[in-house]
Amino acid sequence: MRVAQLGSGTPELAVVAGIHGDEPCGVRAVERLLDECPTVERPVKLVVANEEALERRVRFVDEDLNRAFPGDPNAKTHEGRLAHRLVDELEGCLTFSMHSTQSHAEPFAIVNGISETARAVVPQLPVAAMVETSNFAEGRLFSAVDTVEVECGMQGSETAAQNADRLTRSFLTAVGALPGDTMHSELPVYQLTDVIRKQEADTYEVFVDNFTEVDAGDPFAAADGDTQVAEEPFYPVLMSPNGYRDVFGYAAEKLDVLSSPTAAD
Repeated sequence: MRVAQLGSGTPELAVVAGIHGDEPCGVRAVERLLDECPTVERPVKLVVANEEALERRVRFVDEDLNRAFPGDPNAKTHEGRLAHRLVDELEGCLTFSMHSTQSHAEPFAIVNGISETARAVVPQLPVAAMVETSNFAEGRLFSAVDTVEVECGMQGSETAAQNADRLTRSFLTAVGALPGDTMHSELPVYQLTDVIRKQEADTYEVFVDNFTEVDAGDPFAAADGDTQVAEEPFYPVLMSPNGYRDVFGYAAEKLDVLSSPTAAD
């Protein structure tokens, strides 16, 4: 784990990249900040988390770090021990954590509960949606640390790296660490309600677009040609043929549309 800081004093803000070793977009954003070393109005901690997985270019070494929190200093796995160290490092910090996906090119935010901070900060980010995932938060960073997580774009793409840089700077501006103004936009809010599982197969297909409502009776995916049909309406989130080993993605319901945010904490 690599830790650096912008500004002096005790940080109450943190930016985390490299939770997964096959998602380098956030690392590029952190490295650019370190290269530029901008003057900040609030100190910011910068963390590149799973350096070993990044070096190997794999998602994880022993287990998924974003399912290992709060961790254990005596864990048998690399990620279990790293999760404990990372929680200690981020104590007291509002944390911005960057990821990428195989399912959706446009950035969106994921939060554990729709807090006042989430309502204030996320509509100021260049994201298409906010997804509330408290039903599926076990083991994730935001189950242990106050975190706004963002999916920056398609895994391994140059666009995701560019988005990560833009998202990070927007976050730091929204929370008063960087000077300037942010764009305030209306933001749809979704809540994950169920996991969409897939059977073992050689080929998988997805017929629907993320964040576009699927009506009851519509086919939405197939495994080896065996089509799955929606029993009731839902919004697909993180749906892709091969993004996860045993699930297509998640079903969600649309909760709200957030408009003008209040001032960030």
